[in-house]
Order: sequence, then C-alpha cells, then structure tokens
Amino acid sequence: MKKNNGSAEGPDGLVHTARLPLSSTTLNYLATVIRGHLKKIGSRWRALPAGKIAAIVLAVLRCDQRPSDLAGGNGVHRTTITRWVREAVGLLAARAPRLDRALKKIVRTGGGVVLLDGTLIRTRRRTGTANRKNYSGKHKCHGLLVIALTDDRGRLLWVSAARPGRSSEITACRHDHLTAKLRAAGLGAIADLGFIGLDDSDPDAEPAVITGYKAARNRPLTRGQKLSNKALAAVRAPVEHGFAHLKNWRVLGKVRTNPRWATALVRALLVLTNREVAR
Repeated sequence: MKKNNGSAEGPDGLVHTARLPLSSTTLNYLATVIRGHLKKIGSRWRALPAGKIAAIVLAVLRCDQRPSDLAGGNGVHRTTITRWVREAVGLLAARAPRLDRALKKIVRTGGGVVLLDGTLIRTRRRTGTANRKNYSGKHKCHGLLVIALTDDRGRLLWVSAARPGRSSEITACRHDHLTAKLRAAGLGAIADLGFIGLDDSDPDAEPAVITGYKAARNRPLTRGQKLSNKALAAVRAPVEHGFAHLKNWRVLGKVRTNPRWATALVRALLVLTNREVAR
C-alpha cells in the first residue's frame, strides 16, 4: 500500500473567492487613477491589469485581507501587493481636500456651520519608549488621534494628520489653526464637550466653535443648560455617521504598519468613502 503524505490543498494551495462589499463606481475610479499614474510614469508592464490591481487594493483596505493571502491567489509576490497598496494610497491621499478648500466649498454651497469631532484609530502596541506617546489615557489603548469635519448631513469634508494618541483634541486643532481658518471663512463649528476652551478669542466676538455646558462638582447644570446640551447633541449626531462610514474600512480596525503612514491612509480612505457615500 502506497502512502500519500502530500498536502491536502495540493501544490498550488486552495483559492477561494469572496464578494467585496463596494460599488463598481469605486472600483472603476481607483482603476482610472492607477491607469493615469502608469501612463504618467511611462510604466509599460505590470503583473496584473489596473482593474485587477484596484480590486486587490480595495480588498486590503475594506476587508483587511493579508497581502500574503492575496498574493498566493493572484500569482504575485507579497511585496508586490504591499507596493501596490502603498502606491494607491499615496495617489488617493494626494486627492484628499485641504482644510481651506473644504471650508470654501461649504461657503459656496450656502452652508453656515460644520460639525467637529475626533476619533482614535487603534494601533498595534510596540515595545520601547518611542511608542509611549501613542498610548491614550482616555481610551486605555494605543492609537492615533484624528480630527474630522463634516457638513450638517454627516458627509466627511476634511481629516487632519494622525497624531499620537496622548494628544488632546484641542491641541490637535490648534496645530491646524482651525479656529482662525473658520473665522476667515465665516463659518462656525459645533463640537462636543471635549473641545471646551478651544475658542479662546475675545468673549465679545461671535464664537467660532460652539460647545455645550459642562457640570462641575459644586455647580450642577441648570434646566436650560441641559436642554441646550440636548439640542446640540441632536445637531451634531451626523458627525458620528461620518466616522462610522470611515471606519467601515476594516484596515482601520488596528493599524499594524508604521504610524507615519496612517495620515496618508486615512486621507485616502476619506476619498474612497466620499465616493461610496456619493453614489
């Protein structure tokens, strides 16, 4: 009797297909961006066509598929998949709107206020003192802080650079000179209690950032202040929808790459998210 000790999946391994929960519009957009880049740099040959590369990149970003798994199923090397993903992320991040242009667009469309909030993107814990700044005492985990602006419907307009998790939301906004740019555009922002103290301008001037009231130990909130907080919470609820759309990309579940790459990643996902929502 002859023994067969070979692997059950055979020499080429098992390959399965899965549905990508994205629209063809997003796939065609990314494929067009990649084709334009290949034409610009004069690249005559790639292992796979631009449409297939776009599908692989979206699988990594949307479903957090491992590059090694996708490489085995498409007949390319793992480093090739990683290079394609970084290339596509860089191309998309360059198309993300800047803060001043996003505010001018709101003014042109007749908007008067934007919604302001921050979120923490979890990262893998690393050893050494260099990673201590990424630990967030508020969330009790390692991550990167990202500030975002949305319109009154919750559509993402702009995202900031990814900063260490120990940074406060007010500090991140001051790095981007957010209040000054809001005043220059003639807009106001509605934010939660974490942004109290951000707008420290003349008390007689109209506030650029509107927040609720925070109770103190010896100063409870009045009934009017509670009603004001409730009204502001209802107005700023759509900003949570914007973050929910952004975090549908599972690659943000826990960023395992260099945190310096997270800024380009978030801005690239902003472009793709707006494509998905706009359809």
